Amino acid sequence: MIQKKSAAQLIKELNATDETEELEAKEQSSLIVSKTVYETICALANEPDLGGGTILLGVEKEEALFSFYTPSGVNNPDKISSDIASSCATTFNQPIRIDIKPELIGDKTVLRIDVPELPPAQKPLYFRATGLPKGAFRRIGPTDIRCTDEDLQIFYQGKGSDPFDVRIVRDASWDDIDPLAVLAYRSARKEANPLAEELNWSDRDLLFALGSTRSVEGVLKITYTGLLSFGKQSALRRLLPSHRVDYVRVKGTTWFNKTDEPVESLDMRGPLMSLIPRIISAVSDDLPRTLDVEGGRLGQRVEVPVMPYRVIREAVVNAVMHRSYQVFQPVQIIRYANRIVIKNPGYSLKSQDRFDTPGSSLRNPTIAAIMHETRFAETKGSGIRVMQAKMRESGLSAPTFESDRDNDEFTATFLFHHFLNESDWEWLSRFSALNLTEDQMKALVFVREVGAIDNSTYRNLTHLDTLAASKSLRLLREAELLIDRGSGARTHYVPGPEMLARETSQIQFGGSPPKGTIQDNGPILDGAIQDRGHRMPDLPIPLRKQVLAIQLKKRLPADSIKEIIEALCGWKALSAEEISRFIQRDRVYTSQQFLGPMILEGRLAYLFPEMVQHPDQKYKTKTTPEKPRGRKVSGR
Repeated sequence: MIQKKSAAQLIKELNATDETEELEAKEQSSLIVSKTVYETICALANEPDLGGGTILLGVEKEEALFSFYTPSGVNNPDKISSDIASSCATTFNQPIRIDIKPELIGDKTVLRIDVPELPPAQKPLYFRATGLPKGAFRRIGPTDIRCTDEDLQIFYQGKGSDPFDVRIVRDASWDDIDPLAVLAYRSARKEANPLAEELNWSDRDLLFALGSTRSVEGVLKITYTGLLSFGKQSALRRLLPSHRVDYVRVKGTTWFNKTDEPVESLDMRGPLMSLIPRIISAVSDDLPRTLDVEGGRLGQRVEVPVMPYRVIREAVVNAVMHRSYQVFQPVQIIRYANRIVIKNPGYSLKSQDRFDTPGSSLRNPTIAAIMHETRFAETKGSGIRVMQAKMRESGLSAPTFESDRDNDEFTATFLFHHFLNESDWEWLSRFSALNLTEDQMKALVFVREVGAIDNSTYRNLTHLDTLAASKSLRLLREAELLIDRGSGARTHYVPGPEMLARETSQIQFGGSPPKGTIQDNGPILDGAIQDRGHRMPDLPIPLRKQVLAIQLKKRLPADSIKEIIEALCGWKALSAEEISRFIQRDRVYTSQQFLGPMILEGRLAYLFPEMVQHPDQKYKTKTTPEKPRGRKVSGR
């Protein structure tokens, strides 16, 4: 939404929150306007329900420990304004009107560009020369993203373009419809609305009305909605073999580390009307149980899953309802000892920054309608909010959600952890001198459990708005309790030097985690914490801070990296793999750019110089403590 604040006020907001979905800052050092400016204009005009946004042209971002925005100014603002207005009238598939105003901040002129959202009938806006889909852009978080065919589906809904789920399945016929699945729909629909008139229709008329069949030249054809919702198992295996749900049970809290470790997996197939209840039962029956007195009759205690049943139902339905059926991968439900992770193919068509707002962007609108009519799904657009509210009511941490466009995947994670319990308070006592707020304490506990946190997750935990959450996280960064990783929409925070320094040796990042501690890649991680903290508890604290400092900056001079490598190998002999994990560089790159040259410079030496290709080869310095290599054989 376009804000009414002045450019100076918006720069202050940038320094508090960084760039957002509706606010972008760009430097303008020449008289030629960068194409990225027009990409942002296109994205802001296209993004559904955003209400447009603002670009501040002539604002510089200084990359220090923390990003800092300052006005750098625009030379010849009249010419720049005229060029942008002219290009907006000719560059895109249709003219677009924007509002450009110069504002003086100190002695610098900043151009404020307000871009209104286009009406639905005029979308998508795209670069005329590039065409669709790559010429159109969406605003995903603070990033401009090229559209895909699925993004275009959002713009074309209601314009006569058929969504995927009502397309005809080749080689499918009426004989592939399971009468028991149709009966399951009728039963669920009757429970939701006993007076629904469609209950009196024949099966053929009912499925035609539900978009499950289409008439082509008088011949009844089965659509993807029909096959997925009502198809026989044999037909689903024959025509859609990869469209199943895999329930995987993992012993412990990390993914399988050994290839010979047995995998407990249950593959489930079938029409959605009967498959969904089976999945919900499989998940709820396998969850840890807790006692509930209020839910039992006459005050009796009953055992219920640790996760609320309604959350389980909503999570399962969302996975099968919103998944992409054009991606030939199964839905995965992974049951760890202390969490459930649900992965479904297809990123969210709704921006992650607006997961907690009403409304939804439907990938499979016809399937979704069936789910809503039978009350499998909540009111449209409320699923995530319902899950968040029910988890909080149960005293559990709010679920986390990640939409990954690069891997075309959506992940939901549900922790079996009650926040700020007795053990949490005991752990937090280590930070008592820092006068943390309760919200900040929740952030640290979450990072301890999952390994990372982002602004969206922090808002879920604390009910803070974006600005307040950003300020709170910045304070944790300034105290070096957290450090930021990634950029733009993928920015998240991981344990910083001060948090790790206050850990005891019982918290083994990279080793076997203590009971109740999650140490696997969570859905919001960008680089595993166990890799960054490889054997970190063994390091002396000064050296540990040096290693963590290398991760605060994406680019460091080669000499600085060599100094850290030399310090590490002076602590003890390390392999190339261990060194590459410490400095977060590729192993081959580390060997070629640092280890080899440092051997030639005499700064490092081989632990086994007599056999350079020794399978246990490591690197050391002259000051590395020597350790016996084994029994020495005496000569004659």
